Amino acid sequence: MNKGNNCGEEQNACMIRFMKMKSLFYLLLVVWILLVNGVSGVDTDEVSVPMEEGDSVIFHTGVKTNQQENIKWYCNDTRIAQISGDFSDICTDVQCNEDTERFRDRLKLDHQTGSLTIMNIRTEDSGVYELKIIRSSDSSDRIFKVLVSGVSAAERDEVKRKSVMEGEPVTLDSGVMKNTNDSMMWYFNDVLIAEITGDQSQICADDQCKERFRDRLKLDHQTGSLTITHTTNIDAGQYKLQMMIINSSFSITRVKRFSVSVTGSGLSAGAVAGIVVGVLLVFAAALTAAVIYYHHHRRHTAVSQNEDDNL
Repeated sequence: MNKGNNCGEEQNACMIRFMKMKSLFYLLLVVWILLVNGVSGVDTDEVSVPMEEGDSVIFHTGVKTNQQENIKWYCNDTRIAQISGDFSDICTDVQCNEDTERFRDRLKLDHQTGSLTIMNIRTEDSGVYELKIIRSSDSSDRIFKVLVSGVSAAERDEVKRKSVMEGEPVTLDSGVMKNTNDSMMWYFNDVLIAEITGDQSQICADDQCKERFRDRLKLDHQTGSLTITHTTNIDAGQYKLQMMIINSSFSITRVKRFSVSVTGSGLSAGAVAGIVVGVLLVFAAALTAAVIYYHHHRRHTAVSQNEDDNL
């Protein structure tokens, strides 16, 4: 009888040990999952961002801030910007960290979305940028791996110069192939004259632009390059192309500048018209004189022959 009881007690003890081991196994499994995937409720995304020195970039959060959210931005583990849902805590660069001033007024934080803008980016700005969105229910992380290609100061500030004879076409080349979502805007002396947004394009939105160019602007929808046909001296000046490379997670703005000079006779259209009219008048006068001379000569010849016949 006692022996039977001992067997039952041993079975219970084994069962208890088995349950403890099973519980420990599940606990270790949960810890392993957390270590691999991060804290429960945290979603992590990673994006590569290739850029050129001098570009500007906007890192998008994809949210609109509210009372439930805190948004923090880090560069190589250093906090560079922060905004709370109730706007009680907002900072950028040196305001967030007194010991760093690396961006020097080149950061902008959108108070509606928490999106971060870095202007005039430099090679030393390359690195890992981390976005943390902290909510009461969950959190999400996004990693932006930024690589900035070096560009010389001369190349960055370069103004491509184009010289064309009056009346000939000139093409201002973007130097890229346009993607579907990219946006390109052309300016003449800081006035918008043409743009491509997605698959839509527009040339000369206002009357002043239409009057100046009079259907002489052509856009290449594959590259965004701009062609001016039948150039005149009023087309000379500064042109700027602003390209926006648009991604769901970021937008890069790149600027190219052109200087166009138009060479020719140097005469205005009125002066050219006056010269043409003058030439035509001279030609008409010469033709009239020739006709008069011809008729006068024929008449004189006829009289002379009549006199000879009478003799």
